[in-house]
Amino acid sequence: MINPLEHARIAVLATDGFEESELKEPVKMLKEAGAEITIVSPKPGKIKGWKMKDWGGSVDVDATLDQAVPGDFDALLLPGGVINPDRLRLEPKAALFVRGFSEEMKPIAAICHGPWMLIEADLVRGKRIASWPSLKTYLRNAGATWVDEPVVEDGYLITSRKPDDIPAFVARITEVLERTLAPQGS
Repeated sequence: MINPLEHARIAVLATDGFEESELKEPVKMLKEAGAEITIVSPKPGKIKGWKMKDWGGSVDVDATLDQAVPGDFDALLLPGGVINPDRLRLEPKAALFVRGFSEEMKPIAAICHGPWMLIEADLVRGKRIASWPSLKTYLRNAGATWVDEPVVEDGYLITSRKPDDIPAFVARITEVLERTLAPQGS
């Protein structure tokens, strides 16, 4: 089995209310490609997912925002769900964590409502961003060009609209990481 992301370290920033499919499916696919995943949250223990219209399952938190350092990872994944990014954007440490990946020009992948955190970290100005349609005005007001496409790559930002786009979203994350982690000269 080929593991294109062997040795890739990906942080997933989430809290209670993450859209279950937008965290669990990409994590499963990225792990299958060989990536090491670390769930980062403002609080320790477990965080509870949202499954379309009601609470879903939980996932274990591997590190809190007080423990996690962007320099320890190769990329960041921001799952959506309305509740998750809305809660995270009230956490100053969450915005600083996201901004840390930007400062190091590391890939940041956000799906659905996840780009709310990109707005909070002031990273969307001048960028093409895909998201759930209800974020269109927020993104435009923050200086982004909102696009209705399954996956968009603009610089180090990778964005996507919804759960149906997860295969294309993860494929692009994998491509970007293969490029950024490739040894120089290969």
